[in-house]
Amino acid sequence: MRSAAVNMAEDEWTECVRSLKGVILDMCGVLYDSGAGGGAPIEGSVEAVKRLKASDLQLRFCTNETQATREKFVAKLRRMGFEIDVSEVFSPAPAVVSILKQRGLRPHLLVHDDVLPEFDGVEKSNPSCVVIGDAADNFSYQNMNSAFHVLIGQEKPTLFSMGRGRYYKETDGLKLDVGAYMKALEVKLLL
Repeated sequence: MRSAAVNMAEDEWTECVRSLKGVILDMCGVLYDSGAGGGAPIEGSVEAVKRLKASDLQLRFCTNETQATREKFVAKLRRMGFEIDVSEVFSPAPAVVSILKQRGLRPHLLVHDDVLPEFDGVEKSNPSCVVIGDAADNFSYQNMNSAFHVLIGQEKPTLFSMGRGRYYKETDGLKLDVGAYMKALEVKLLL
């Protein structure tokens, strides 16, 4: 026999779900684990997305990944069996681009080569700020020093970081994330 508390909890949950209008799902670590070969879907996630899309709920996806454009993320997820459109995905690069344009800033980009197309519509000559993302192999001494010099040359240094994570998980283990590099630039500038 089920307890009254369990029945009450189920009733409250059912009522809560009825009032929902939409769901936002993170991508990496929720839908798939990243890594070699583009990563792998997490068991049951493809079916869960199909069920949500078949419901009356609005469905959107978000990611804090900054190693590729939204188009590349969507293509990867479609290869894994997900039914996702670019218009449903929210990621850091387009948000930063919007801020750069609103403020008339010209970035020095320390980002992964695969995310550069997101910044095509932004003026980058004579940088007035630094944008940092998960640049992977582009995190060299030379590139970090170039970003440092852009910041140190500004009266009011502006640093945009498209993430703060210390590390993230791929199928082959943990990887150092953009937050460590961001902190290195922050510490140097006492931002």
